Amino acid sequence: MMKTPLIVITGPTASGKTSRAVALARAVDGEIISADSRQVYRGMDLGTGKDIEEYGEIPVHLIDIHPAGYKYNLYEYLRDYAAAYAEIVSRGKTPILCGGTGLYVESVLKGLRLPEVPENPELRERLTGKPIEELTRILEGMKTLHNVTDVDTAQRAVRAIEIQTYYAEHPEAASQAEPHPVEGAVVVGVDVDRETRRRRITERLHARIDAGMIEEVAGLLKTGIAPEDLIYYGLEYKFITLHLIGRLSREEMVSQLETAIHQFAKRQMTWFRGMERRGFPISWLPSTLGPDEFTSKVIGLTV
Repeated sequence: MMKTPLIVITGPTASGKTSRAVALARAVDGEIISADSRQVYRGMDLGTGKDIEEYGEIPVHLIDIHPAGYKYNLYEYLRDYAAAYAEIVSRGKTPILCGGTGLYVESVLKGLRLPEVPENPELRERLTGKPIEELTRILEGMKTLHNVTDVDTAQRAVRAIEIQTYYAEHPEAASQAEPHPVEGAVVVGVDVDRETRRRRITERLHARIDAGMIEEVAGLLKTGIAPEDLIYYGLEYKFITLHLIGRLSREEMVSQLETAIHQFAKRQMTWFRGMERRGFPISWLPSTLGPDEFTSKVIGLTV
C-alpha cells in the first residue's frame, strides 16, 4: 500500500473520473470507493452512469448496496465508507475515493462523524405541503447552506430541517459531529474545459437514452416504486419520470434534462472551488492527459 492514507479522484460529471481511477488502481494495487450519492442504488445504472464495465477486475465499493426507492443519507455513507476503507487497508491495498458528490468527498476529508438522526413524524406533518422556497428559508435560518442538494426537492429540504432540529434539541449529538480531518490525503480533480464538458454531457445523454435509459426508469416504476420516490433522485430520474407520467413530452424531457445536467456540473464546480477555500486543496490535472501520464502525475503527488 502507498504511504498516503487516501487518494481522491473527483471532478464534474462527464470528466472521465472512473477510467482514471481504474488506471490508477491498477498501478498502485488499489481498490475504489465510490463517492456518488446515486450509484448506491441497484437498478439505477444508465441514469447514474455506473459504467460497471470500466472497473474490470478492480474492486469497487458502495455501488449497488440499496434498492431503488431507498433514501440513502450522509450518515449512512460515512458509516459505510469507514467500513470499506478499513477493509481495504486491512488487505494492504490503497484506497481510492472516486466520485463527484462533493458533499461526500468533503465530509470524508473532514473526517466527519455523524450521529444517526431518527425521523420526526410531527415535524414532517407540519412541513408537508410547504413550498420549497419556504422550506429553504426555514433551513437557512438554521444553518449556512453550503449544499444546494439539501433543497433540490421538498423531501430533501424536510429531511435537512429534521436533522438540524434534532441537533438543536440534542446538542450532545451535534458535538459528536465534530470533524477529525484526514491528514496526508492526495486530492486530484479531473479538469475539463467548459465547452468540452458541455459537449460530453450532451453526447452522453443521447447515448444513454439510445441505450435504454427511459426504459430503465419505466422498469423501476413497474416494480412499484412511486413516481415521487424516483423524482426525489433528481436529474435523469426526475425528468424521465415526469415524461413517463405524462407531465412532460419527450422533447421537453430531453431539453430540460440536458439543461439541468449542465447546471448540475456548474454546481459541482462551485462546490469544488468552495472546498478549496475551506482548506481542502485540489490538484487539478487536465482531462486531456492519457491514462498513463495521468497516473504518473498522481503518483508523483503522493511522494
